[in-house]
Amino acid sequence: MTNIIITHVEARVLSSLIEKDATTPEYYPLSLNSLTNACNQKSNRDPIMDIDEESVVLALDRLRQRQLVYETHMAGNRVPKYGHRVREAFDFSPQQIAVMCVLLLRGTQTLGEIRARTERLCSFKDLAEVEATLTQLMERENGPFVVKLPRRFGYKECRYAHLFCGDIEVDEGRPVEPVIISVRAGDERITTLESKVATLSAELDELKKKLGV
Repeated sequence: MTNIIITHVEARVLSSLIEKDATTPEYYPLSLNSLTNACNQKSNRDPIMDIDEESVVLALDRLRQRQLVYETHMAGNRVPKYGHRVREAFDFSPQQIAVMCVLLLRGTQTLGEIRARTERLCSFKDLAEVEATLTQLMERENGPFVVKLPRRFGYKECRYAHLFCGDIEVDEGRPVEPVIISVRAGDERITTLESKVATLSAELDELKKKLGV
């Protein structure tokens, strides 16, 4: 598995940057406001998220530390803008970047779903080319970045998932109970809040030092 593990919020931020780089290059890099809107848009996202700007900033800071995103100040713009460095960080091909983007944006998917959802990002001539790209991502020396999941109970096709947020837990292909998903989502929200509190506490301490309190 890749040695870079990120949170689900960071994954949404990173994949939104990748998507907008390919689909709306005239507006890329993105401002904080545009990036937040991209993370929270209702289309082409699963799950739909409601991330505030503070959480996006925290995610950007952590991704910058990993050299996965950059901040730039462009002439004529008062606010900084942000872009991704996924291509440079992992030496991904355009096809590999497209596959990783849709997996990060929309969770586990079949070959057919991946091919359909990467049309805006990159062209695949057939499902065999999609499968070959996934195999490359599974066999990379600095990976694997993708895993093929067991066929789920009641489904005909296998699904694929990214590994940027850690290993995927499966139970012989059976569906995960909704309560488990809910509890794990709650744990992630708590982690995000704890990170915010730590950041605010550090900022308050710094302010006290400046004021001599």
